[in-house]
Amino acid sequence: MASYKVLKHIAIIFILISIFTPRALSVVEDCGAEDDSSCINKSKALSLKIIAIVSILITSMIGVCLPLVTRSIPALSPERSLFVIVKAFAAGIILATGFMHVLPDSFDMLSSSCLKENPWHKFPFTGFVAMLSAIFTLAIDSIATSLYSKKNKAGVIPESQAQGQGGDQEMGAVNAGNHVHSHHHHGSFSTKDGVDGTKLLRYRVIAMVLELGIIVHSIVIGISLGASNNTCTIKGLVAALCFHQMFEGMGLGGCILQAEYKFLKKAIMAFFFAVTTPFGIALGIALSSTYEENSPRALITVGLLNASSAGLLIYMSLVDLLAADFMGDKLQGSIKLQIKSYMAVLLGAGGMSLMAKWA
Repeated sequence: MASYKVLKHIAIIFILISIFTPRALSVVEDCGAEDDSSCINKSKALSLKIIAIVSILITSMIGVCLPLVTRSIPALSPERSLFVIVKAFAAGIILATGFMHVLPDSFDMLSSSCLKENPWHKFPFTGFVAMLSAIFTLAIDSIATSLYSKKNKAGVIPESQAQGQGGDQEMGAVNAGNHVHSHHHHGSFSTKDGVDGTKLLRYRVIAMVLELGIIVHSIVIGISLGASNNTCTIKGLVAALCFHQMFEGMGLGGCILQAEYKFLKKAIMAFFFAVTTPFGIALGIALSSTYEENSPRALITVGLLNASSAGLLIYMSLVDLLAADFMGDKLQGSIKLQIKSYMAVLLGAGGMSLMAKWA
């Protein structure tokens, strides 16, 4: 998909720019506090990293694949209330990831004493980059939806064709017995399962943009874990990341399910989500001899990536996941379901926030 490729290229360019940040902006003398020497053990750390790769891969696959098999379980199908509640819980996880994990980490890194006073301590780069990231995500979200709707109408089946009837072939036509919808930009059409085409296009854009943000964030976390030889830090991170990846995967898996992709595309998206953190850990292990997490360049690179990832995750969780569902017909038609979903959001966000002390 053209829009998906553009998003990946933008992410790659940003990472490369961050990696090659000029040293003139970052170098200070005598930088970098050493870790507690009692926790530094390279051989034990390597064993923990291998355990982390396997456990995170398994929990990621379980999390992202669970929603994809719910069509065979009537109680968990996207049309049922339980699916909405579980999706709200997962959205709370993603929201807390942005606010309670990624954003504070970026603040700590970009305000580190290892960075020069000017400009890093004189301007709130974390908030600025997160704000720009949210605005940029909005632009991508809007533009991708427009492009996707224009280029992929043929991939969404008009209702007259979905029912196997001749009927009117124009995009605004529907079968007899259904009332006529009129959308000013691309008419009324639906999939073979009866999902409105406008919603389907939005679901597909949301799934792609959300996966991009999660992948960038997951690789950064993986590199940080893989490059560390601090066993005290790694032990806590493994448990926190397993919890985080499983429920973040459930949120992404729900979006992929609603996008109604073909099996191959579902499998590819699930695979990339599951392997990004383990890949990041493996990359971190390879770089562990040269990577210094307290070096100015590493602090700036990871700090800026975390800030941009936080802005994207916060925007996606609030706008495309929570607001879209809570302002939708299903939740607006049931106060009881709204209350249950709010409780699920608070439970997810609260649980992930409590994990902050281990992550």
